[in-house]
Amino acid sequence: MNEDRVTRRRVGAAEVRQANRGWWDADADEYQAEHGAFLGDVDFVWCPEGLREADARLLGEVAGRRILELGCGAAAAARWLATQGARPVALDLSAGMLRHAAQAAARTGVRVPLVQADALALPFADAAFDTVCTAFGAIPFVADSAAVMREVSRVLRPGGRWVFSVTHPMRWIFLDDPGPGGLAAVHSYFDRSPYVEQDEHGVATYVEQHRTLGDRIRELVGAGFRLLDLVEPEWPERHEGIWGQWSPLRGRLFPGTAIFVAEKPADG
Repeated sequence: MNEDRVTRRRVGAAEVRQANRGWWDADADEYQAEHGAFLGDVDFVWCPEGLREADARLLGEVAGRRILELGCGAAAAARWLATQGARPVALDLSAGMLRHAAQAAARTGVRVPLVQADALALPFADAAFDTVCTAFGAIPFVADSAAVMREVSRVLRPGGRWVFSVTHPMRWIFLDDPGPGGLAAVHSYFDRSPYVEQDEHGVATYVEQHRTLGDRIRELVGAGFRLLDLVEPEWPERHEGIWGQWSPLRGRLFPGTAIFVAEKPADG
């Protein structure tokens, strides 16, 4: 990506939606070619550090539960949940990613309902799910993530759990460089301006949002959630893989992922 096509600027909600839907549709094949083996066809991997739901159990009991995977990509996590006795639904805005989800279902024989929809307008009834989860889906790619939290609260039953992983907010201080260049602080942690890639006409083609840890907690509390845990996975000793800006060099010094575990109060 040319440096003159990368910037930090405010972007309207409609431009964000169009940019990111177009990006994931166009990038779906390359993304799966690069990361599909790491993510698996039937597995729930929370982050580039390799933390798996099979080990972490952040969702709690899943057997028999109605679970929505938000921003599912190729839906590997939803298929894994199905093998654990859950009743998952996988939702994504990108037709390209859902195409890979359908292909993986055909390969594995593990099929889950696939829904193409916007996380800001979930096509489900109130209290339709026992659990909602996403691994790096939806939250960083919408202009108003607080509104997504409210939508999740709406479709989640009282007592239900909402768990999501995002890039750790402190990573926004640094360049997206897995090497030594990514160890120098160059941005203000408090600058919420999105990271934007744009075409030669200045139109956004990819937008990713930054919020501080405090912002995320206020979004959750504002939507009626109670924060149960904030998990910052450590870099495993024998993990030498590089995923974008994630690397052993950086991962052993500071966190790359934040996983928020929240609950909708049963008496709410």
